Amino acid sequence: MKPKVYVTRGIPESGISMLCEHCDVTVNPYEEPVQRDELVRLVSDKDGIICLPGDKIDKALIEMAHHLKAISTFSVGFEHIDVKEATKRGIYVGYTPGILTDATADMAFTLLLSMARKIPQSDQFVRAGGWKVAGSPRHLFGTSVWGTMIGIIGLGRIGKAMAERAHGFNMKVLYADSVRLDTDEEKDLGVNYRSFDDLLRESDFVSVHTPLTPETRHLINAEKLKLMKPSAIIINTARGSVIDEEALIVALKENWIAGAGLDVYEKEPLDPKNPLLALDNVVIIPHMGSATTQTRSAMSELAARNLLAVLRGTPPPSWLNPEVEKIRPLSEVKMLF
Repeated sequence: MKPKVYVTRGIPESGISMLCEHCDVTVNPYEEPVQRDELVRLVSDKDGIICLPGDKIDKALIEMAHHLKAISTFSVGFEHIDVKEATKRGIYVGYTPGILTDATADMAFTLLLSMARKIPQSDQFVRAGGWKVAGSPRHLFGTSVWGTMIGIIGLGRIGKAMAERAHGFNMKVLYADSVRLDTDEEKDLGVNYRSFDDLLRESDFVSVHTPLTPETRHLINAEKLKLMKPSAIIINTARGSVIDEEALIVALKENWIAGAGLDVYEKEPLDPKNPLLALDNVVIIPHMGSATTQTRSAMSELAARNLLAVLRGTPPPSWLNPEVEKIRPLSEVKMLF
């Protein structure tokens, strides 16, 4: 009998096709996640799940999924999964790191340029019929990017990719990270270490690329925002809760900083009443840092490979909990031969 797999939403077809070759696959055909009770029912007899951020794979759901051997998330982030509980129950958890590095860095730099040069505001100005005189409208003057200072918070894969893009605009790159690079690597990457507070004080642009952990939740709060230049712009393509959103709204309203470019938020999707939506010094996009055809297809395929590897009794290409093998060896979860 084929392994049973549930895919919580329609990921790109390339991954679905890989699964269908070997498994009995059920896919939620809608954009929206299924209701909680329905999700619990649907996964109760499944051997594997492919999920997305927004699907709460918590202890209660895991307890009800008695046949579950593998959870594979279509994402780098895994805050929506109780990895500890999954490990305790011998369930392998895969994710999709690395693939979305360049797409996310592209989006972060796009937000930076869009905010600096007021691209959304200019587009709206023209569409609304406001462009009546030849020449640039004074109120749409932006700020230069070339030769300015960028501070990168978190110099992992995406942070380093952001630094590469910044060098193309002759920017001086500062970084803050819990682990400092050695001098040779800093030189090779063309980056300069600063303490977190000094980075905020010195940077014209601040780009957030740190994962969300208990230590980084609200890492950027009112106190930290007040350290930034009044002319500075902050970009976040990491996780919404790294920035205290209420404090950011106050900072934008009261012009502590010049603006923000946001792809992620504390609560997603955004509430229609969220005050961010009423501000004209922020660019808002719907968590789409990895949203290119190439990247999302590659993520789909890796999510499928992670799941299929476990069902074949082999280590997944990208997994979060290698220690699970001591609790339930791969030989015990093997279903595909």
